[in-house]
Amino acid sequence: MTLTDRPEDVIDPVDDTDPVITALLAPAYRWATVGMVSLVFLAAFEALAVTTIMPSVSADLDGRAWFSAAFSATLAASVVGMVAGGLWSDRSGPRLPLLASVAVFAGGLLLAGLAPGIELFVAARFLQGLGGGAMTVALYVVVARIYAPIDHPRIFGAFAAAWVIPSMVGPSVAGVVQEAFGWRWVFLGVVALAVAATAMLVPALRSIADNPERSSVATRGRLALAAVVAGAVVALDLAGRAEAALGFAAAALALVVVLVAVRPLLPGGTLVVRRGLPAVVALRGAIAATFFSSEIYLPYLLQEHYDVRPWLSGATLTVGALGWAGASQVQARLGSRLGDHAALRAGAALLLAGIGGELAATALHLTPVLIGAAWVLAGAGMGLMFPRISAVVLAASSERDQGRNSAAMSISDAVGGATAISLTGLVFTTVGPASQWAPFVAVLSLTSVLAAAALLVSRRTSAVLG
Repeated sequence: MTLTDRPEDVIDPVDDTDPVITALLAPAYRWATVGMVSLVFLAAFEALAVTTIMPSVSADLDGRAWFSAAFSATLAASVVGMVAGGLWSDRSGPRLPLLASVAVFAGGLLLAGLAPGIELFVAARFLQGLGGGAMTVALYVVVARIYAPIDHPRIFGAFAAAWVIPSMVGPSVAGVVQEAFGWRWVFLGVVALAVAATAMLVPALRSIADNPERSSVATRGRLALAAVVAGAVVALDLAGRAEAALGFAAAALALVVVLVAVRPLLPGGTLVVRRGLPAVVALRGAIAATFFSSEIYLPYLLQEHYDVRPWLSGATLTVGALGWAGASQVQARLGSRLGDHAALRAGAALLLAGIGGELAATALHLTPVLIGAAWVLAGAGMGLMFPRISAVVLAASSERDQGRNSAAMSISDAVGGATAISLTGLVFTTVGPASQWAPFVAVLSLTSVLAAAALLVSRRTSAVLG
């Protein structure tokens, strides 16, 4: 069982002829719902909060050269966590994998909050990604074991809401906590909440029967490949700390290893953007690479060059999240009136316009208001594309391949984002100090190129969309 297997494929219907909807807070579901939604909320909050406080963390721990590694290591580790969590859940059921993954995630939070140096902080972020990836998979398996199929859409909708709310308030809340208590409490405060959420979930876990199930997606071979990918991504990021020539040579080698190791985890032809499903999966990785490798530098830019306070710099991420959520609702309401191919091309164009706007505003030292406005465009582009890509991947897959292809989509997302963050980190540390504008201009120039590439990739998705 993996993160992206359909729950309908792993649980027998309660009543095929007369299904009964059960409230998510009914006694049968109450503690499972509260505990799981709380864990998803905390994971989402942490992922978004770090972007706001990371400039202060890197300054306090003298770790500017490690800035991007704090993000890329987490994403890379999540790939290992997803595959490992699926493999473990297949073999023993989801109870132990879930509890262990929460423990690893909380341990990473605790270590990050107490880290005396940047190296240990990055190691803590790796643990957070490892635990978070496995936790997400295990939670989905728990849903399949506890909830009736008719109730799956609503619990997954609750998971989605648990991501949307932190995206709107998390960055600013993290900034407020940082200013009031210090950045360490953004991590330490979540540890106790994660323990409480898990405690609420334990009674529900006791009712789960362990029925191990084999999966073609979670295998030891794929786990080994995921580990190689994660290691190569971290090596790619760390290459920026070597001397110029040696660093770029090491980065090139690490990038080759990433591409070779990730290839078997994706549909054939993904890396060469073959028309159809491979291009759709490639697009998911391309837009994740573009968006997330740009996003992490926006609060840094605002705090460093515009003297914007941390809580207010986080508002830039909030308006981007609003653009994302708004566009997601628009595409949902339009439905078939907005064709899938049209949605993907329009979304890619909006993403390019948003990243290009960020580059222009930064290069010309324009008002920070324009930085926020451009990020709304980028977020809207993502909102148009993300739901449609997920729907297209499922529609283009046979019942036997849905889990594999959906997992490949998630892996493309995580590896694309992690690799791009590592590359932008290499550029950022090479060009100059953060006190200058040049490193930010260089990063946004690179992500603008990635956005243009994503637009080209979107044009090759038409074969699968019809």
